[in-house]
Amino acid sequence: MNIDDYPEQEPFTKIGTLYHEKVTAMAGHVVGHELCYGDDPYQSLLIYPAQNPNGNVLCFMHGGGWTNGYKEWMSFMAPALNRVGCTFVSVGYRLAPIHLYPAGFDDCCAAIARVYRRIAEFGGDPNRIFVGGHSAGGHYASLLGLCLAWGTKESLPENIIKGVLPVSGTFEFGENSGLSMRPRFLGGEELGNDGTASPINYIRAGAPPFLISYGENDFPHLIRQAERFTDTLRLQGVSVTTQQLDDCDHLGASYACGEIDGTWVKAAEDFMQKVS
Repeated sequence: MNIDDYPEQEPFTKIGTLYHEKVTAMAGHVVGHELCYGDDPYQSLLIYPAQNPNGNVLCFMHGGGWTNGYKEWMSFMAPALNRVGCTFVSVGYRLAPIHLYPAGFDDCCAAIARVYRRIAEFGGDPNRIFVGGHSAGGHYASLLGLCLAWGTKESLPENIIKGVLPVSGTFEFGENSGLSMRPRFLGGEELGNDGTASPINYIRAGAPPFLISYGENDFPHLIRQAERFTDTLRLQGVSVTTQQLDDCDHLGASYACGEIDGTWVKAAEDFMQKVS
């Protein structure tokens, strides 16, 4: 699917426009295999098989403040991850304000279920599925790793997620989150989604390991959230590795995820191999 074929979404902010132009250019002619998991055009994913797969599968959700974004954005990450044997999957999901929480998260759950049932066709091991995402995508990835109910709903085995790799993610909403604006995907406060959408509220013993990354010059509130989230995971005995991406701001942290021989790709490779 071409980006122009999607239904209209919210107008990009200035920073969103810069990001869209940059990652679209970085993706170049990277081509994946498209699979749909629902009737909405956003309910689709792209699979990028590795030439020499090692079984590891990384399903990655794009950012965009829950109101913008395309699965095609993350195509630029595929060559670097394929190079180290990882089958890469970019996950699309429905966006706010038309679709409020938990619609986007439900989509990510359905996408992972589809990956589990089809990824062997593309060289991936369904028992070695990892999830990650940038910004809003890091939020959804963290929920996938910590919530248990969605796997039961999708009739999947327990502990299907082997590890979680959020980049510049959001881990909590509400009064103490540090967010200057309440994200619109949560809907009205009367819905009570601030708490139920916060990954920090689902931290539990036995959760999969995390590799938590953020830019050295990232949004300050996201750095503080990452530190608090890390501490809370460790209190429950969850294995956590943290990585500060030097000289990166919020967007730069995403760009770093596609750098051949870059520090993030190396950390992700080591993390997945250690867990596997």
